[in-house]
Amino acid sequence: MSELYCEVDGSFPNHHPDPSHPENLRDVIAALAAGKGEIGFAFDGDGDRLISVDETGQIRDGDYALAICGRHLAARGQLKGGTVVTTVMANLALDRTLTKAGIGLAKVSVGDRYVLEEMLRTGANLGGEQSGHLLFLDHATTGDGIVSALQVLTATRETGRTLAELTADLAMYPQVLLNVEVPKGFDWKKHQAIADAQSRAERSLNGRGRVLLRPSGTEPVLRVMVEGEPREAIESAAKSIADTVRKAALA
Repeated sequence: MSELYCEVDGSFPNHHPDPSHPENLRDVIAALAAGKGEIGFAFDGDGDRLISVDETGQIRDGDYALAICGRHLAARGQLKGGTVVTTVMANLALDRTLTKAGIGLAKVSVGDRYVLEEMLRTGANLGGEQSGHLLFLDHATTGDGIVSALQVLTATRETGRTLAELTADLAMYPQVLLNVEVPKGFDWKKHQAIADAQSRAERSLNGRGRVLLRPSGTEPVLRVMVEGEPREAIESAAKSIADTVRKAALA
């Protein structure tokens, strides 16, 4: 086992390897390429999120982990309620993969607290976010990257399959996320021009994707997310909506 950036110095974050930025995982990928391991795990500064890297150097986020662990638990009759809880940001591929496996998917607003609330309400034991903040309530009451890594490892060990093999059938849809600065208290739902732009974008995707608009809970921005195929179409759709939001915000 090879460790990177694991020294503790009392500061937060201790090092640069925030796994939400793929470029920070290049050292993990390099270590795997050098034969120093078969799987890589990266944690954020406070250790509650997990991003994995498979043996081929491909980065696997929380959606992949939910698919792996959801199917693994369900196959063993251990997925309570037969449902995985996630957020509206989850990739469409996760929806379709779990549905194909006969697993239900409950979606809530972005934020691990909303995931936890729904899990406690329904009795689910697996939930999490694309960001890698995962909840395994049979083992811990909060997100814990080490617990999450152990659950992924359990799936690989008990199935005898590598991380790449366990995720081979997950073809994630491209996502484009644009943050548009807006005045504090801006209510985008009151602007017909934004609704029209969203409708046009949805029609342009022709059933091959989705559009999500949501205000940030921490800063004065409206997040515009478009997901689907082809990438050129979702980039164009996201830009069109974002331009409309900017104009409405200045009106």
